[in-house]
Parts: sequence; C-alpha cells; structure tokens
Amino acid sequence: MNDAVLPAEARNDLVRGLEAMGLEAAFAEPLCTYLALLARWNRTYNLTAIRDPREMVTRHLLDSLAMRPYIETGRLADLGTGPGLPGIPLAITRPGLQVTLVESNGKKARFMREAVRQLGLGNARVAESRAEALDEPAAYDHLTARALDTLAGIIEVGGHLLRPGGTLLAMKGVHPHEEIAALPAGWTVRQVHPLVVPGLTGERHLVEVARG
Repeated sequence: MNDAVLPAEARNDLVRGLEAMGLEAAFAEPLCTYLALLARWNRTYNLTAIRDPREMVTRHLLDSLAMRPYIETGRLADLGTGPGLPGIPLAITRPGLQVTLVESNGKKARFMREAVRQLGLGNARVAESRAEALDEPAAYDHLTARALDTLAGIIEVGGHLLRPGGTLLAMKGVHPHEEIAALPAGWTVRQVHPLVVPGLTGERHLVEVARG
C-alpha cells in the first residue's frame, strides 16, 4: 500500500458495507482518504493497534457508522476519540452535525488536525484535552464515547459537557446490564439499540442515556 491509496479489497469492503447500511457510495472517497491517512500515520505513530486496512474498514469505519442513524444534527463531543473514531466518520457523513474531537494524546490530536484539514471538514474541531478538563459546560447536545469507560465513568469525566435534556450515546459490546444499573442519579436509559456492523461478528449495542 502506498501513502495515498488503500488496497482495492479494503475499498471494496467499504463500498459494500456502505451499501448494506443504506449509505451513499459517495461517502467512500472521503472515508478512504481518512483511512489511508490513518494507515500512513499509524506506521510511525502507532495510533491504533489495528494495522490491516480491511480490518480497519470493518472495526473502525463501519463500526463507527453503525451509530449514525441515531444522531443527525446538533453539537457532539466525542470523548477519548483516539484517532477520530467515531467522530470523523460521523462528521463526514453528517454535515449538519458539529463535532468536537476530544483527545488528550498529542500525537493523536496532531493526526486529527491534519485529517480535518485534508478532508476540509468545517464541521469538526479538535480539542486536545482530557474530557474532565474541557471547560465547555452544558455546551453539547450529545456525547459519545466508543471505548472510553463504563457508562458511569463516561458521565463522571464528561457529563458536565452535556446540556440538560441531552443524550449520551455509548458504544458497547454485549448489552451492559450492570453498567446501566450503576448509572448515577439524574441519568436514565432512554433506549438500547442493537447494532449490525457489516463484516463484524459479536454483539454491538448503542446505549442512549438521557441527562435529566
């Protein structure tokens, strides 16, 4: 693989995955640009443990996009986003969504700034900060965290960012019954959505938690 182009197999996996999810094929180009940039930077900076481009398509891009039907517009803070997951795929495919990519790791933040620049994503910004240190109280309609912590842990570090009536959209594997039971006062589960990710085995759920 050269610096600019994904292997044809990975690109084909993405196109088929987008079709299976009912998404426009036109999204494949910017998503491939993002993934090729991630693969290139990853060789030097170790931004993600997943190195195979086809596995990246499934476990990074398509997995991130599985939550897209449940978020359309408003302001989203993506906590502990790493190299921009799910925030950058959501920003690409939801131009009406304003995404703040919250990440304290400097290498990952630098990568995201370059990705946002190259993709021309006017609806995404990088906040190089720990979630608990981000001084933007009640500024967001939605929070998400794909692999950050338990539900209570996410709320502890990032709950201050969410406006009253806003929602936390947390990506989980199996149905997190124990985490739901441990939610702090003032937070309630609105719905748990089973997700289908093309090419991915195992359970995936999106837990929608509302702030009272």
